[in-house]
Amino acid sequence: MNASWALKAYTLFDTLLWIACLNLLWLVFTLGGLVIFGVGPSTVAAHELIRCRVRGDAVPLMPAFWGAYRRNFRRGNVLGVVAIFVAAMLFANWKFFSVEPTFLAQLAAGVIVLLSIIFVATLCYLFPMYARYQLPVLRYFTQSSRFALRNLAGTVLLLLVTAAVGIVSLRLPGLVPFFSVGVWMFLVGWLCDKFYSSNDESMADVSVGATLEKRGPRALATVRKSQVKVANLG
Repeated sequence: MNASWALKAYTLFDTLLWIACLNLLWLVFTLGGLVIFGVGPSTVAAHELIRCRVRGDAVPLMPAFWGAYRRNFRRGNVLGVVAIFVAAMLFANWKFFSVEPTFLAQLAAGVIVLLSIIFVATLCYLFPMYARYQLPVLRYFTQSSRFALRNLAGTVLLLLVTAAVGIVSLRLPGLVPFFSVGVWMFLVGWLCDKFYSSNDESMADVSVGATLEKRGPRALATVRKSQVKVANLG
């Protein structure tokens, strides 16, 4: 029992140290790109390393981060700059309409708040999706938003995690340089990896089912017999 608790404690502190180092690297490289041209590649690099960590692959943190940053600098900047532009437009429009007392202006402000929530959800999926799949760069936005709207339970969980990290960071701003962004990216990356794996498995099952249907009822019957045999073996 003591050895088990010691191992769990070691794993926890090792993960926290890893997250703190990742948080520091993200800040340094984001600032190195003057924020606007650094936040995208830094976030992409962070999520590539998080996916390696979640899968159990041991990689040297600093060289791997720098390599991912350089390799994804152009595409990462497309994601980052587009995200910053959309966020700025949403905020500017909300600021404009929220101060107007008319009903239509307040309605518009409410719609913008709803769009902003969808946008935050899309961002939660965006960079983990980039780290996992190869797509044309702008398709990550459409695919992330579709996944966010389709996987509502997971989306709510990601938004709750984002809100919790944001509230704790506001209450304890000293955590921001060391843990806040790193913890948020790690939790979001870990959850998204689970969501994407589950989605890939369900899509594979659908694909196999569609293939068997094309082959006819004999193929379906053969698979069902195999499933019964496996169940009996279990």
